[in-house]
Amino acid sequence: MNPQLVARITGILLLLEAVAMVICGLFARFDIVAGDDQAMAALFQSAGITGVVAAVLVFSGGLRLTIKRIPRRDAVMVVGLGWLLSSAFGGLPYMLCPPGLDWAGAFFESASGFTTTGSSVMSDIEAWPRGLLLWRSVTQWLGGIGILVLFVAVLSYLGLGSKSLFQNESSFRGGESGMARIHDTSLTLLKIYGIITVICTLGLRAMDMSWFNAVCHSMAAVSTGGFSPHNLSVGYYSKWSNGWLIELWITFIMLLCSLNFLLYVVLLRKNWRRLRDEEDGKWLLGILALSILMIAGGRAWNGDAEFLQALRDASFIVVSIASTTGFGTADYELWPAWSKMILALLMLIGGCSGSTAGGLKIGRLLVFVKSARHEIVRAFRPNLVFRLMVNGNIIDGSARSRTMFFLTMYLMICVFSAVVVGFLEAGSSISMETCAGAVLAAISNIGPGFGAVGPTENFGHFREATHVFLGWLMILGRLELFALLVLFFPSAWKRY
Repeated sequence: MNPQLVARITGILLLLEAVAMVICGLFARFDIVAGDDQAMAALFQSAGITGVVAAVLVFSGGLRLTIKRIPRRDAVMVVGLGWLLSSAFGGLPYMLCPPGLDWAGAFFESASGFTTTGSSVMSDIEAWPRGLLLWRSVTQWLGGIGILVLFVAVLSYLGLGSKSLFQNESSFRGGESGMARIHDTSLTLLKIYGIITVICTLGLRAMDMSWFNAVCHSMAAVSTGGFSPHNLSVGYYSKWSNGWLIELWITFIMLLCSLNFLLYVVLLRKNWRRLRDEEDGKWLLGILALSILMIAGGRAWNGDAEFLQALRDASFIVVSIASTTGFGTADYELWPAWSKMILALLMLIGGCSGSTAGGLKIGRLLVFVKSARHEIVRAFRPNLVFRLMVNGNIIDGSARSRTMFFLTMYLMICVFSAVVVGFLEAGSSISMETCAGAVLAAISNIGPGFGAVGPTENFGHFREATHVFLGWLMILGRLELFALLVLFFPSAWKRY
């Protein structure tokens, strides 16, 4: 590892975070709502602390960079350290602004924002100043595009090759990234991301949301994060005369952002063949349609709700869960057990590779399903030669092995983490359903879970150690395991 290079890059990253804090502080300064003077002070103080640490890191790394590219090992270290430091310093405003959170709760809330998880320890969200709620949404917006991918565009202008950094930011891995210079692709992604955010905001504003609520919900929807300035989440608007239209619009945006963003890049370059080869999106749409019909039809058949109301509830919740956004309009804890099992599977699967969604990703599911089919056929036709393809790309044996290893490791970490949460909460009468739900919500970056962390509950009742562990688990899932786990290997820290 080159400590000077890593220090300088992470320092610039924290500097960008400090700038975002200042912007939210300026909003609080000119906002007319009571309490925002405290938010302004907290955000400016946090920006000052973060900026000082950033300056120390930048200057310790040297004012002149002589290296022409970021080596792979340093890129991985920057990714892991970058997300940890961003989450740590991003929690400062929650500690400094009344009603205030303890250090563990602040880290949890910040990690939940940057990883676009959407879980919260706030028992009364509406009691917080609007400046803090804006910062809360901004962290999700930055995390959605991948704060390190956003950083790639800056690095390109600094003369540093950033291809390895881009590839290790898990949200935008994919074969299409090599079709042009990486900074051009990252800038195109930023433009697409920003345009969708603006369109979503204008749509919500046209539906009579205030500008503040429209911006906050748009940043949360586009990032598939799920933070809302209301305790009832999007359910706050369900009783409005146009509440169904707001839900429909947010559902469309969540679905749009759970698809591969690199697909939008190649379509803008008029590569229409790529649309025909897209399997991830087709599978996702099929799974969502089937899940919605099963849940809505089943609830209507059992007499739990009228079909149209059941269809409305199921459509929003299924897309919200599958996209790992976590917005809520209905309490799915009251639904039949089989409905919750479907939602649990959707939590595990997540959205498409290259999207802002979390979970295992549809692409890996495709590799698993096709590999399983091949192995079953090979049992009675051992000499048959297979060619495994996903999204028009040939998946070789090495890629298939890595996928199977990831799936196995992911599931093992889920089981082990549920045991850890149960151990940390020993004596608190926490149920196994809650342990599993909390872990699944954290590592898949969803937000709500099951049991005591369901859609109408929060994570505030957990102990400090559990908050820290779940926050770390969110980052682990967001970076798809390896970029964070590598920090625990001493060999990665050796100088070269």
